[in-house]
Amino acid sequence: PKGTMAFTGKYEFEGDENYDAFVQKIGLPSEKVEMGRNCKIVTEVVQNGNDFTWTQHFPGGRTTTNTFTVGKEADMETMGGKKFKATVKIEDGKLVAEFPNYRHTAEICGGKLVEISTCSGVVYKRTSKKIA
Repeated sequence: PKGTMAFTGKYEFEGDENYDAFVQKIGLPSEKVEMGRNCKIVTEVVQNGNDFTWTQHFPGGRTTTNTFTVGKEADMETMGGKKFKATVKIEDGKLVAEFPNYRHTAEICGGKLVEISTCSGVVYKRTSKKIA
């Protein structure tokens, strides 16, 4: 069944596509653009049924944690540090969240965490390999 996706694990950034075009579209400040380029982000996911804790560890010790329950509105934070409210849904085994200016999906594909963000037709794809 679709509801039993196993997201729990630790994933390290492996590669991305369309980073520059995407961050320009969402208006990320240039110092954050450089910080995020090929950034070895480690994403740690703890899933308990429909409850998720999604933490991103950035080099240099900064972390961002979003805690949410599928189907319920939650307080979230963007990669640029903006706070907003979103309701995460599950569609076709993917987690889907509408961020203020982009749509974000996450799925486990062949043991990797594949995240896709779409803004005005620009598609940014980030792949992370499982390390724990």
